[in-house]
Amino acid sequence: MSNIAKAFRNGKAFIPFITCGDPDLETTAKLVRAMADNGADLIELGIPFSDPTAEGPVIQEASLRALTAGTTTDKIFDLVRELRKDVTVPMVFMTYANVVFSYGAERFISACAAVGIDGLILPDIPYEEKGEFDPICQKYGVDLISLIAPTSEDRIAVIAKEAKGFLYVVSSLGVTGVRSEITTDIGAMISIIRAHSDIPCAVGFGISTPEQAKKMTEEADGAIVGSAIVKLIAKYGRDAAEPVGEYVRSMKDAVR
Repeated sequence: MSNIAKAFRNGKAFIPFITCGDPDLETTAKLVRAMADNGADLIELGIPFSDPTAEGPVIQEASLRALTAGTTTDKIFDLVRELRKDVTVPMVFMTYANVVFSYGAERFISACAAVGIDGLILPDIPYEEKGEFDPICQKYGVDLISLIAPTSEDRIAVIAKEAKGFLYVVSSLGVTGVRSEITTDIGAMISIIRAHSDIPCAVGFGISTPEQAKKMTEEADGAIVGSAIVKLIAKYGRDAAEPVGEYVRSMKDAVR
């Protein structure tokens, strides 16, 4: 069983996202441990990038804070290596193709495997172009996570058949951010996926309240939350571990 599959073993999964290095890497380490201790089933670690095209202003600002603080990809690898001494929950990186290209794809993905990163999400790589990364990911046992959007339609079946780890179901068009309501027919998307694959599906983009998470996981296997957590970090800064831990606990209780 892949490490990512373990995230979906104990009922519905709650998957928080944070930007590494916001406000600094020491706080990131505290946040990861607080989230793991409070029931996070899988943790998405964002590698900051200067032009994060899929992100709304909340996560864009977090990227900027992290880069301004001197966060680098190498420092993030060191952080994960240190975290893996005691954190056992699956962890995946979410970043952009440019970050991987500039580091060197093979060097980056082999480093992911070496430090204990289980998967990689690259939101700016369309399914048709994943061939640049997928063979390297398979070589090192790192799952390249596919995304399905409301516009994927006739491609959903094809993407689902080849998906690894879990499928990231994008709930809404546009960029990440908190939404008051999510109107996409998630159930219809998931039923197409289910017809072609038994891979776990987790819904992200726009979820911020326990009620939304509960509703989304009636159909999906997990809920992903980023902006709502990043807002808490922006508010509390270096003291964010406790409020973020409490938030994660409330969201995990909601999807249970």
